Amino acid sequence: MPLVFLVALPFIASVLAALMPSNARNRESTLAGLVALGCAVQTAWFFPQIARGNVLRQEIAWLPELGLNLVFRMDGFAWLFCMLVLGIGALVVLYARYYMSASDPVPRFFSFFLAFMGAMTGVVLSGNLIQLVLFWELTSLFSFLLIGYWHHRRDARRGARMALTVTGAGGLCLLAGVVVLGRIAGSYELDVVLASGNEIRAHALYPAALVLILLGAFTKSAQFPFHFWLPRAMAAPTPVSAYLHSATMVKLGVFLMARLWPVLSGTEQWFWLVGGAGAITLLLGGFVAMFQRDLKALLAYSTISHLGLITLLLGLNSPLAAVAAVFHIMNHATFKASLFMAAGIIDHESGTRDIRKLSGLLRLMPITGTLAIIASASMAGVPLLNGFLSKEMFFAETVFIQATPWINLSLPVIATVAGIFSVAYSARFVFDVFFGPPCGPDVPKQPHEPPHWMRVPVELLVLVCLVVGVAPAWSIGALLAAAAAPVVGGVLPEYSLAVWHGFNLPLAMSFVALAGGMVLYLSQRRRRAQGKLEHTPLLHRFDGQAIFEHLLAQLSEAGRRSRRVLGTRRMQSQLLLLIAVAAAGAAASLWTTPVARGARELLPFSPMFAMTWLIGGVCALAAAWQAKFHRLAALMLASGAGLVCCVTYIWFSAPDLALTQLVVEAVTTVLILLGLRWLPMRSKDAVQSARARLRPWGRRGRDLLVAAAAGGGMSALAWLMMTRPFPQSISPFFLEHALAEGGGTNVVNVMLVDFRGFDTFGEITVLGVVALTVYALLRRFRPARESMALPAQQRAQADDGSSDLLNPRLAKDTAVGYLMVPAVLVRLLLPLAVLVSVYFFMRGHNAPGGGFVAGLVMSVALVLQFIVSGTEWVEEHLRIYPRRWIAAGLLLALVTGSGAVVFGYPFLTTHTAHLHLPVLGELHVPSALFFDIGVFALVLGATMLILTALAHQSVRSHRWADEQREKEAEAAAAASAMPEGAH
Repeated sequence: MPLVFLVALPFIASVLAALMPSNARNRESTLAGLVALGCAVQTAWFFPQIARGNVLRQEIAWLPELGLNLVFRMDGFAWLFCMLVLGIGALVVLYARYYMSASDPVPRFFSFFLAFMGAMTGVVLSGNLIQLVLFWELTSLFSFLLIGYWHHRRDARRGARMALTVTGAGGLCLLAGVVVLGRIAGSYELDVVLASGNEIRAHALYPAALVLILLGAFTKSAQFPFHFWLPRAMAAPTPVSAYLHSATMVKLGVFLMARLWPVLSGTEQWFWLVGGAGAITLLLGGFVAMFQRDLKALLAYSTISHLGLITLLLGLNSPLAAVAAVFHIMNHATFKASLFMAAGIIDHESGTRDIRKLSGLLRLMPITGTLAIIASASMAGVPLLNGFLSKEMFFAETVFIQATPWINLSLPVIATVAGIFSVAYSARFVFDVFFGPPCGPDVPKQPHEPPHWMRVPVELLVLVCLVVGVAPAWSIGALLAAAAAPVVGGVLPEYSLAVWHGFNLPLAMSFVALAGGMVLYLSQRRRRAQGKLEHTPLLHRFDGQAIFEHLLAQLSEAGRRSRRVLGTRRMQSQLLLLIAVAAAGAAASLWTTPVARGARELLPFSPMFAMTWLIGGVCALAAAWQAKFHRLAALMLASGAGLVCCVTYIWFSAPDLALTQLVVEAVTTVLILLGLRWLPMRSKDAVQSARARLRPWGRRGRDLLVAAAAGGGMSALAWLMMTRPFPQSISPFFLEHALAEGGGTNVVNVMLVDFRGFDTFGEITVLGVVALTVYALLRRFRPARESMALPAQQRAQADDGSSDLLNPRLAKDTAVGYLMVPAVLVRLLLPLAVLVSVYFFMRGHNAPGGGFVAGLVMSVALVLQFIVSGTEWVEEHLRIYPRRWIAAGLLLALVTGSGAVVFGYPFLTTHTAHLHLPVLGELHVPSALFFDIGVFALVLGATMLILTALAHQSVRSHRWADEQREKEAEAAAAASAMPEGAH
């Protein structure tokens, strides 16, 4: 199986899971489990090659000129993380099958879960730094969806928002750091970057790149001072917490630091930043964990502490410490995943996670209790368990480090104190929950053992903890060597995985930690019984969530204040400010870099062309003048200016642009016609009053001068640029290669669907998002009542051309009452418009046309049916589902582009098939045809969604206004009919 399938299969399964019915929990969990297990087995199959030091690599051409190909790369370290992501993912899926309630939207859960798994695998296998950042941000997005899965809960929404904000901001910093790093190394390829460590560390931009990359890593792995978001993510379902905190989300930061360890480590900056943050986080997380009342909160802060331990090891600039960090990554994943699942079982079977309410569960849940006790002992570093081995390596590194005297003294003390904290909170998890008297009446349900298969993942993980702890060299030695070699640069230092190393200082530190931790736990237990430990000492006043939300509130308030100072609700003032700032910026740039006229010979003056633009200018000025009095006249005049633009494109031999502009003008006209129905009507008296108040050189004169200056400046700049010769023009390239490589003679269309197909794909994606956004906003928006429910006499006096459009009784035949066009002719126009649309589409690759124009033509024809026949008639006779058209178009464009990738070509590479048919003869069918069909479908769906949503809301709002007027009239009539004094 190619490496790309390890990334693609979870995403494909995510889509399939989302499409399954809500009552198919078994099928969804089976699908997710089979995908995770199958990918894990395939990854394990790669181990013999990985163990020999080979690096598996797969490259897919994307943007080779920019060095941005899709590269998937698996070495020993990536193999380890793939096994953690996929193996523990398969166990979590089995656990979630029994944990999730039948009332939960399970398809959504497994869809998000699989998408997150694919994003994690993408980060781990990325061989290109930009690609790594892309998947990195996807993990933030899908973790946001997973944490906020129970979106009806406020804590879930707040925790998800906090996680997304912190990790998303860190991802932006990581992107900037990766750009700097790639600039230093001369490539974004991971192999090139890893081989350029000396050049990178010696570069002047190394500190900037280091700080930016570490910001991304620290925010993801919840390192101080960004640790506050992780405990708030506990609002997620326990399977999500077990997955995110053991093998995936929070491990990404330490993965990145270990991945780039050969490049960025070995400097004082690395030591102080990474080691300092790791030491603070190690102590802080362990200290706070001892005082938590919630089982998951205790485990969350312990995760922070252990992530700090791994970060501290990576910051010591020692190859042996880096090996210990990799070893602890493996061990922490096993015991922490089992502990989270055990905590979920306790919550699932007892109805609470409050440690104060739980007691004596070992009698009621003996198997689960035994498993949790073993996993907690591994977390505490008890001998003969895997956590003890990596903790011993950590203690040894802090003892034998060679640095300044105070560092040599302080690091062992920090390690020992952290070990004491670890034993104390592990003992609390064990003794307060599983020993003591039976649970009291505060427990919502009588605790009992869970279904057997729900406990199987915990049993397997605890078995790993035992086997690795008893026989580490036999069980994990080869895996650790293969995983650690790429981190340290290929040559492993000498280390031993023996259980017994004799009596030495690290062993003494372990005994001190075990004894001190038990003493600390017993003293805390006594104080809790006395009611003296209600809060975390010293730190209970420093609430990270409160600080975060206070900062957000301050930023929001600053935004509101700036909006009140600088903003305005008047569109005219906003446009004036926008144009003035743009004109000032252009003038400033021209002042610093003057532009002179070129030596290109000018064409002879054309009176016909000048007359055309004179007409366009008159239309524009007249539209501005009439906008104050007669909106419809202003709209028609603005359309006249647009038609002049179409003529200009034709004049300069750009028929594609002219055709597109013409159809866009038609769509825009219809859009504004529908928009006029939202505006308040004005009576004749109001229009005459506005004319009386109009001053020729007031505000409108100022606007005229600003518009003339901006337009004249752009015209002058265009004229100066067009008078210059362009010896390096790219036009010859497209003219030469359009037919040979794109399969079409229409160079513009070939550029859009082939050479610049990715740009077009991005543009139609944005168009679809905009259409859905407009639809969502209009569903919730209702115009102000005073703008719709005018008295009848004022409606009769309306003189701005909007009265007919605003009359819902004319909704069925607006064209009859307004445009004087019989509705039957507009209905007969539909088949002709369909024919014209198909004609434009089929000729687009070799003549002016294409999917974009064809979609607009079809949408205009359909919208006209809405206007003349009403929404009910059209929806009854023409069943149009715009959102489905958008989805189908985007999916077809994506599949067409991905088809080229499957055959080893860059995304959206065109291939032309030559077909010989009996009757039609030879046909040339380019693959861009199907991409253009996607463009057609999406443009049609997006345009229809926007226009029909606006039309629906207009009619609905006017009906509401009529109903309100009728109710008021009935109330007034009833009041007048009542005898005097009856009220």
